[in-house]
Amino acid sequence: MITIIPEAPENVAAFNATGDVTREDFENLVIPHVKEKVDQYNELNYLLYLDTDLDNFTMGAWLQDALLGLKNLTKWNRTAIVTDKEGVQNFTDIFSVLMPGEFKSFPKENLYNALYWCKNGNEVEA
Repeated sequence: MITIIPEAPENVAAFNATGDVTREDFENLVIPHVKEKVDQYNELNYLLYLDTDLDNFTMGAWLQDALLGLKNLTKWNRTAIVTDKEGVQNFTDIFSVLMPGEFKSFPKENLYNALYWCKNGNEVEA
């Protein structure tokens, strides 16, 4: 399931993925919310917090199709993937080549830093 992260900055479409993530999650929540942000800000700052095992996150062709489909609908600016899974971090690196904008992965304990980076383009200094 995907839910919106309510405490995200206003210019960031931020989502939390838990349990099983389906195509319907993207069609019914992610895509409409992303379109709303792009209409409002003329760019997309996107964050996905993966709080689920990769086994529950169908990393099949539909996910690639969803992200690549969004490529043509949006003006990608910054995308953060928050996870402790190395496989997803590698997936993020691959997508950074395919998609416009900046892609970056963050460990789970750095969610605040990831939200700040999505909003501003830089990280919180320690």
